[in-house]
Amino acid sequence: MEIRLTEREDELCALLDQCTRHLKESEGIETSCRIAGGWVRDKLLGSQCNDIDIALENMMGVPFAERFVDYCRTVKNLAVKNVAKIESNPDQSKHLETARTTVLGIELDFVNLRSEEYAENSRIPTQVDAIRRDITINALFYNVHSREVEDHTGRGLDDLRNGVVRTPLAPRETFMDDPLRVLRCIRFASRFGFTMVPELQEAAKDPAIQEALRVKISRERVGEELDKMMGGQVLRRNPLLAIDLINKLSLYTSVFSIPEGLGIKLSDAPSSPQKALKAALVLHALANPARSITTLSGLSLPSLPAIHPLLLSEFSTPNNPSRRLFLAAALTPYRDLTYLQKGKERPAVEAVIREGLKLGAQYHYLDGIPALFSAAQLLRKGVTDYQNGKLDKPERVWIGTLLREKNVHNPVTGSVWSTSLLFSLVQELASIWSDDASVLDVEAASKCIDAYNKLAQRIEELNLPSAVDAKPILDGREVVKILEAPSAGPWTGQVLARVIEWQLEHPEGTKEDCEAWLRAEQAAGNINTSVGKRVKDGDADAKAKKAKR
Repeated sequence: MEIRLTEREDELCALLDQCTRHLKESEGIETSCRIAGGWVRDKLLGSQCNDIDIALENMMGVPFAERFVDYCRTVKNLAVKNVAKIESNPDQSKHLETARTTVLGIELDFVNLRSEEYAENSRIPTQVDAIRRDITINALFYNVHSREVEDHTGRGLDDLRNGVVRTPLAPRETFMDDPLRVLRCIRFASRFGFTMVPELQEAAKDPAIQEALRVKISRERVGEELDKMMGGQVLRRNPLLAIDLINKLSLYTSVFSIPEGLGIKLSDAPSSPQKALKAALVLHALANPARSITTLSGLSLPSLPAIHPLLLSEFSTPNNPSRRLFLAAALTPYRDLTYLQKGKERPAVEAVIREGLKLGAQYHYLDGIPALFSAAQLLRKGVTDYQNGKLDKPERVWIGTLLREKNVHNPVTGSVWSTSLLFSLVQELASIWSDDASVLDVEAASKCIDAYNKLAQRIEELNLPSAVDAKPILDGREVVKILEAPSAGPWTGQVLARVIEWQLEHPEGTKEDCEAWLRAEQAAGNINTSVGKRVKDGDADAKAKKAKR
């Protein structure tokens, strides 16, 4: 294994080497620079890393970074960014400040290279070196002066070659120092498809470690690690393997827990964590038919029929919903649970995301995942009704209205009807897969997939995808004018909803056609413009926007 530098990386290493020699000659300062951690690991694996951590010997990050920036500007005539100082953050296990700048388009962090000591009864390190890093493959250094990889643990290179996740010190000691390292081990094992050594797995199962992870580590840090697991880009199977390892190591309740003392009481206890794995395994199989994993942790997934391409259409867009879907799958044990907030019933998954993982609107976790579960309930009934012919409206209107439901399709929460249908199918299949069964019932699963495929086929045949986001052909002001109403009101939104239904039933209809229909409906006594509280005319357009959903 060797590191092959890009032209910019080679130039950066040369600059760092030249700067250290310049400091020795001009100020008598002796220091050396090593690139640490993730960049070294990724380069050895043939991947590119866009940020670089520079570890400094005998010098702190800020003074060196300021001299390096000055050297690049005055001696090399390079345009570089000013140094930003990132203060130490004990909650993040970063005891020393870091200096950040950008040179040659590469973001650089500078920090002192130091040995490790721990304060008594504290998980926060005061100093960090290779031996105290989380795993051996992250403890490698690249010496910019000698252009060699340094493996101070003596195992990092071999573990990288052999696909092994191992802690430099005894795993229990490493995890007690910082229990979050358990999740980091899972993240890197799932990201690269590496194997955790047995002693590491045993330490991760230690109740004391699991309790420390649950109560000593901030939920923000837990959520950050989980987000990285769900968003792995090296292999598309990463989230599934991460959920598998969390389940295999009995860490589910430590990771997906709501802190005590918040007054949140769930309607019942979550179901088996294995439900999360089953849902994730089904999701992976449906979304990755060419790279399907059929056996995992004693579970066996039979070959399933392919699903309609429409259900996977969002995966090829910039809004790829993979990370949100896998996190939602991981929360399946909380699916049917609720809690009370200010007297209102709220979904338990919302509390787990907001309080247990401290994940907000990024990737539409907090607003999008509860919507996925709500949509799954609605769509499950919808698919069954459609299959049984229980339609109370013309087919195109009935399907279009279902797809336009706010939890099924709503750009505000990142919800897209195709993804909602996919997740509904995943939840149905996970429900079919009983708790005590190691194999999914293939006959029942095939019938379920067929029902969803038939609905998707009709959506395509009826050209409904383009109609889901369509605005009402008439806006609120126009409706008020056409009906000669004194003002807009709650009735306006109801009429605009009917306008949408008219559009769905008459895809080739014109605005003039819709106006004529609206007047005819009024003449027939089917529209009452005096119902409800009167509001200002200026609110008519707001009613139109609301009716769109």
